[in-house]
Amino acid sequence: MRIYLDTSVYNRPFDDQAQPRIWLETLALSVILQLVESAEVELVASAVVAYENSRNPFADRREWVERVMALAADYQPVTPAIRERAVSLQESGIKSLDALHVATAEAASAAWFITVDNRLIRNYRRRPDQGMTIIDPATFVREIVGQDLE
Repeated sequence: MRIYLDTSVYNRPFDDQAQPRIWLETLALSVILQLVESAEVELVASAVVAYENSRNPFADRREWVERVMALAADYQPVTPAIRERAVSLQESGIKSLDALHVATAEAASAAWFITVDNRLIRNYRRRPDQGMTIIDPATFVREIVGQDLE
């Protein structure tokens, strides 16, 4: 099973852990990374995450994301077809960078797109041409833990 994490998920450990939702999503990220390290799921990294990460002003956060991305089984560059799909997604109300993430994950054949952005989750689920499941980290862990991951 292939998964794609958007930049917000990679950076969740650096958010305010006193907030229950953030703490839970950080714990879920930990479980997801265990699944990646044990090869029960395949992480897809991308040029989009790498670009966003390069703009992070905090060196420790940039380095953390780079280390996690190094666990990826695959790396998806941005292609003209991905850019075209992103434009289509933007026309339905998905923000430009989010649309690029989603189009990249679709092109990489990710089964799951994991994000903490509720607006993105809602907007993508409303599309009739959705090609993968988009979900938050805690719900992803609840749905897949204990199930056959293949």
